[in-house]
Amino acid sequence: MTIPPVDPARIAVQIDPDGAFADVRCSGVRVHLVETGSGGLRVEVGAVAAVSRVRLRWAAAIPEDCLVLGDAWERSYGELEWRGVRAERVLPWTALVHHPRTGTTDGWGVEVGGASLAFWQVDRRGVTLTLDLRSGGAAVVPGDRMLTAAIVHVVSGGQGALAVQRSLLRRLCPQPLTTGGPLVGANNWYYAYGRDFGLAAVVRDARTIADLVGDHAVRPFGVVDDGWSSAGTADGLAASPGPWRAGRPDRFPDMAEAAEAVRAEGVRPGVWFRPLLTREEPIEGVRAGRDGALALDPSSPAVLELVAEDTARLGGWGFELIKHDFSTYDLLGSWGPDFGAAPGSGPALHDPSVTTAEALVRFYATVRAAAGEALVLGCNVVGHLAAGLVHAQRVGDDTSGLHWDRTRRVGVNALAFRLAQHDAFFTLDADCVPSTTATDWALNRRFLDLIARSGTALFVSVDPATRTDAVDADLAQALRLALDGGTPGGVAPLDWLHSPTPSRWSAGDDVLEYDWVGPGGADAFEPFLAGSPDPAL
Repeated sequence: MTIPPVDPARIAVQIDPDGAFADVRCSGVRVHLVETGSGGLRVEVGAVAAVSRVRLRWAAAIPEDCLVLGDAWERSYGELEWRGVRAERVLPWTALVHHPRTGTTDGWGVEVGGASLAFWQVDRRGVTLTLDLRSGGAAVVPGDRMLTAAIVHVVSGGQGALAVQRSLLRRLCPQPLTTGGPLVGANNWYYAYGRDFGLAAVVRDARTIADLVGDHAVRPFGVVDDGWSSAGTADGLAASPGPWRAGRPDRFPDMAEAAEAVRAEGVRPGVWFRPLLTREEPIEGVRAGRDGALALDPSSPAVLELVAEDTARLGGWGFELIKHDFSTYDLLGSWGPDFGAAPGSGPALHDPSVTTAEALVRFYATVRAAAGEALVLGCNVVGHLAAGLVHAQRVGDDTSGLHWDRTRRVGVNALAFRLAQHDAFFTLDADCVPSTTATDWALNRRFLDLIARSGTALFVSVDPATRTDAVDADLAQALRLALDGGTPGGVAPLDWLHSPTPSRWSAGDDVLEYDWVGPGGADAFEPFLAGSPDPAL
């Protein structure tokens, strides 16, 4: 049930990003609340000079035994779970409150693509929404513009927490963009990690997945991930920055020919790039040094022009899927778990009249427009801002070809707690299923089975050294199921109220049990290990 949001009991404004909040009536900042035709509450903000944040507070009695769930700023990192009420807990984008005694769930959220980085807090006396309007780490100076900081929606229902979450997310994204069908393919990152591969290896992987899916009418993708460009991870450097004008002369001398070679195997070619990092001479809009190169600021028109040129070039080479990566980190200098209540720091953006959220949305829109007919897959992208501008979205941090426990902790968690975003925002990608010599196939195949049944994106990263008749049979069965669209009706986590890595799932009319923990138990040290090998080694 949708509930029209009532006007908040309190509105406070912060001018200086390190200053105190003051009552809006004493701040010189204009905050207008307008009911929308869809039952939402539009929050419009204007300021003669500057504004950093707006905080809205609704009074509500929250029972002490309630369970609370938020979302993640960008990708999730294995941290999503239902927890008890904790007043200071930052809940990006959405807040769900489940009442165990009644079985009802209430949901609050802001529409996608807004001008703020928004988070909720829930306590025994009410709900708070903070709208971060900063430009980088500084107060935004919007001039005579009124910012649509957020459009708030509230839902409630007793049909189950997942159903309420789905209902909320569909209200938050009026115009989702999806792949329009199954997204399935091969990606070598989790066995190659950007090192020691060339066109021959890419074609071999394309041939492998073509053989595994056989004559299925829906064709899979073969993605050329990080490692195809010069002066990057393939050379033992910390990162792979632009320019994105050519491949490695020795391994990928002609990227258009590379795309065509993949297509010749009956596989659709895809490619990875990192658009907001470059080694070239500075253009107008360099944000900071990052990973031995220059991070770019998408509030600069010159940067957006470069991004459009690079994206269009990839499509012009014949790639049918373009994966853009690292943009949140390159702009803000940190990862989602480090954001806390303050995503971003440092000086204002190149254009100080633009909020960080607006700059990111413009960047996503630029990539989408320049990609033409190619599908766009976002990674390290703020999904709540990119919804409607990416066809598919990597919703969790990296799985692993090195440590199964990372795949369990991050991949299963992302699928369970962000599953409601699938088709409501975009096609969901919980990341690759690896088949590597360092991980146990008996465990990987369980993740493979669940992803295939789910109808979400399924990419596999298959080290040729691990292929056996049994592994191939598992892969072929799962890939063909995924290309069929998964199990009719999809999957749903049944024990997600009590576990961050649910083991009981419904799949159509069946109930399945997945044992995610190996015989030796979980690795307590895994969360402190690097997700990828050190490129310098």
